[in-house]
Amino acid sequence: MYALSSSVIAISAAALLAPLTPVAGAAASAAAIPQAERATRAERAAQAGGRTQSLPLAPLDSSSRGPRAGAVGLSRPDVEPFTMVGVVWQDPEAELHARVQVRARSAGTGQWSGWQSLDAHGADAPDPGPGAGAAEGGPAARRGGTAPLWVGGSTGVDVRVVPAESRSAGPAALPRGLRAELIDPGGGAAQGSGRASPARTSGAAATGVLAAQSKARSEADAARLAPALPAADRPFVGPRPKIVTRKGWGADESARQGYKYTKTVNIAFVHHSATGNNYRCSEAPSLIRGIYRYHTGSLAWADIGYNFLVDKCGRVYEGRAGGVARAVLGAHTYGFNHNSMGIAVLGDYGSTAPSAAAVNAVSRLTAWKLGLFGKNPESKQTKVARGGQYGSGTRVRLNVISGHRDGFATECPGARLYDRLGAARASSASYQGRR
Repeated sequence: MYALSSSVIAISAAALLAPLTPVAGAAASAAAIPQAERATRAERAAQAGGRTQSLPLAPLDSSSRGPRAGAVGLSRPDVEPFTMVGVVWQDPEAELHARVQVRARSAGTGQWSGWQSLDAHGADAPDPGPGAGAAEGGPAARRGGTAPLWVGGSTGVDVRVVPAESRSAGPAALPRGLRAELIDPGGGAAQGSGRASPARTSGAAATGVLAAQSKARSEADAARLAPALPAADRPFVGPRPKIVTRKGWGADESARQGYKYTKTVNIAFVHHSATGNNYRCSEAPSLIRGIYRYHTGSLAWADIGYNFLVDKCGRVYEGRAGGVARAVLGAHTYGFNHNSMGIAVLGDYGSTAPSAAAVNAVSRLTAWKLGLFGKNPESKQTKVARGGQYGSGTRVRLNVISGHRDGFATECPGARLYDRLGAARASSASYQGRR
């Protein structure tokens, strides 16, 4: 999901491996609390409504070997429990040309993790313009930020931000107002689908009941939302997949603003969340609540940026509010949010292959949602950019199922997931009955 500018010059390996020490007094020191007490605090926090700890980053000591000029960070061995960490800054248009790394102290064991990198970005945001700006609280209220990283239950954190450096220009300037955001998503609601389950049956009978119900929902969606579709296109709507609703994953609806509809959905952009792969599927609702809290609270967006999310077990989750079958404006692909939808596969797929279940879920979801609007998953669509790398007003020819990198200069959705999009297009078309 999150982009690292190609202009960023690689930091030397020595600089990344050398320790960074906070300037004296810059970060509060605290004695380690007992492991049992730390675990108890984490359990109490899990039952609460969640919180965000926003901690300013301070200059780091440059006495260690390697270039250190301009590096900032913090060391907090004892903080309130959290499960996700990101770094934000004041200007949402500013890019972070730096290496951002964090490590966390486990609430259960008291042990520190290894250093992990956060994806810096300046690409994922609401589209520019007065209409999108009003829906998202206005550009002045928004902030730039890295991707948030899932670290599991933790009560200590170290953060370091080392500017990229070039031989001619020296270290890159960092954006103003850098802060670490420690996210506790809270306990949330019961993790169900958000709607009643069918009567229990078994074997082929159960499969037949679910298939009939899915087909009926798809036909109802198509008739209500796309009555003007040519008759030849109406059959090409894939079965509606089971979708865990916002209520199902525990969304706090008081945290979001309103939503805005567009005219249609003529393209799907596939992302990876870049939140890491060290999560259990049972933790996916909590992870989504963390992303939601980060997008709305830390970045000041109107709602979670994605329209849908998919976990590595293949479960599909409702993202931005407004109705899963409607054309809802998201904040996922800067310049191309209009008349599109964003699907985030939870995890990082630069070097790790996505699960077959996750790719299949993307195929099923796009077969249904794109089918409602008469789109062939294997076709192409001309989009007019509203900003970003192509410039406002530029006409761009894109696949109807595209990766985030097709609309913005980013590695998202990771090379391994991007390589699976061709198969996803073919499978999606098959689910629509076009093959």
